[in-house]
Amino acid sequence: MGMNVGSDSTTEDEGIVDINTTPLIDVMLVLLIMLIITIPLQTQSVAIDLPQGNPPPPTVEVPVVTLAVDFDNSLTWNGQPIASEDELQSRLQGIAQGPEDMRPEFHLQPNRLADYKTVIHVMSDAQRLGVTKIGIVGQEQFASP
Repeated sequence: MGMNVGSDSTTEDEGIVDINTTPLIDVMLVLLIMLIITIPLQTQSVAIDLPQGNPPPPTVEVPVVTLAVDFDNSLTWNGQPIASEDELQSRLQGIAQGPEDMRPEFHLQPNRLADYKTVIHVMSDAQRLGVTKIGIVGQEQFASP
């Protein structure tokens, strides 16, 4: 029983023909790291010419009208009850008249238990009659705990 430990050739001067790629990979990694380090960070900015100075304070305070829709769907205009649909529409028309910058803000304050139908009806009447500054206030009562 014998063991063959080499080639059958008698010359032992045969070298390894494969290329050693480890130093080549090391050099490429060093070059890649140097490239990443030397690239400057790109900052994106837009040049904007902003006005200088302070704006003048508002000269006229805009009035605020609050319409509350209670849990039984009754309406109150700045704390005064509204008896009929005609009274509501006449008050909404009064808000919509006048110059655009002098019109009061219309704040709608629905109760959590008020009918959706009533609230939407008031909002659609206000929009139809020309009220442009409409806001819904008291939304913190609808937030989930």
